Amino acid sequence: MLVTMKSILNLAEARNIAVGAFNITSLEGIQAVLGAAEETGQPVILQFAPVHETIIPLTIMGPIMVMMAEHAAVPVAVHLDHGDDFKKLKQALDMGFTSIMYDGSALSFEENAAGTQIAVELAAAYGASVEGEIGAMGREEFKSVGEDEGNEAAESCYTDPDQAEAFTSLTGIDALACSFGTVHGLYLKKPNLDLDRISRIRDKVTLPIVMHGGSGISDEDFYQCIKCGVRKINYYTYLAKAGGMYVKEKAANAEDVVFYHDVTLWGVEAMKKDVLHTIKVFSGMKQKES
Repeated sequence: MLVTMKSILNLAEARNIAVGAFNITSLEGIQAVLGAAEETGQPVILQFAPVHETIIPLTIMGPIMVMMAEHAAVPVAVHLDHGDDFKKLKQALDMGFTSIMYDGSALSFEENAAGTQIAVELAAAYGASVEGEIGAMGREEFKSVGEDEGNEAAESCYTDPDQAEAFTSLTGIDALACSFGTVHGLYLKKPNLDLDRISRIRDKVTLPIVMHGGSGISDEDFYQCIKCGVRKINYYTYLAKAGGMYVKEKAANAEDVVFYHDVTLWGVEAMKKDVLHTIKVFSGMKQKES
């Protein structure tokens, strides 16, 4: 069933859990995520990032995501991730996306807030939710301030709680993406998460906190982040890696010809297994099983 991101995050808040937001680049990815969500009975967020248009265009993937979300047996939001172009935001909303993210994190505070206000006004006409961002979570942004020299330089990119409070008051967003030690992509070293910063931001804004760069974090760190107020966790890199590495293994061990339909089935199998584990961690099911 297709619902808004806000409604799903309200449910996460009531349950003190986080909801997985899985970036989609293929039909197999949707099958894996929705299959795992329905098996666990947990809500999920399907999201598309414009950076992935080098793999498949939004015009093709977007309508498929919305259609499959509508037919799902669990609540599903369809979200545009890291939208920094108003034309692209409107394109997603016209397709039926129930949530958008305006990413003005590379801009000044004033420009970011002004752009986010426009996104909120645009989304309101569609009854859609909006995620905003304060801080920096891209690997290149961290490197530009000396990530390789240690954690102190990278902390200059972290979200300031007072700025977060001002930003949410000005914009009227439904969720806030914050920087507290995670980055996108594969981690080159163990992330240093500032859990106290999450708590201080939550004390100021009382909105659901969004974690970007969720792949590669330990289960225990996830539990601690959720305890501090993280309610949406973006996840893609390790999902794609799980599918790719399993396909590589199966193809290498195949005694006969490998057909493409076999490859897609192997990919769904491996990705669903990874999503099952991830959803169970985010929802606290894994912790209860242990």
